[in-house]
Amino acid sequence: METAIFFASAFIALPWIIMHYITKWKTAATITNEDEALLEEMYQLARRLDERMDTVERLVASDHADFKPARLLHDRESDNVQLHELEKLLSEKKGDRR
Repeated sequence: METAIFFASAFIALPWIIMHYITKWKTAATITNEDEALLEEMYQLARRLDERMDTVERLVASDHADFKPARLLHDRESDNVQLHELEKLLSEKKGDRR
């Protein structure tokens, strides 16, 4: 009886468990090339919008001396740390593709 349980677990249960987790691993969500291209496009759009906001803030500041922007400033190094890290990662990623 113990031999039958051993063979059943060795030849049926163990391969079934292994195949189950291999299937789960393969169907796990991963970022596709289309997703990556969309993220790159959104990043470029965000940068353009940020540049536009800078322009609007400069125009308003030139008209109103007491204007103080409420958002992060592009010329302060402390506000740009994460942006520099992101740009570094993007340039490394693009370098890997070439």
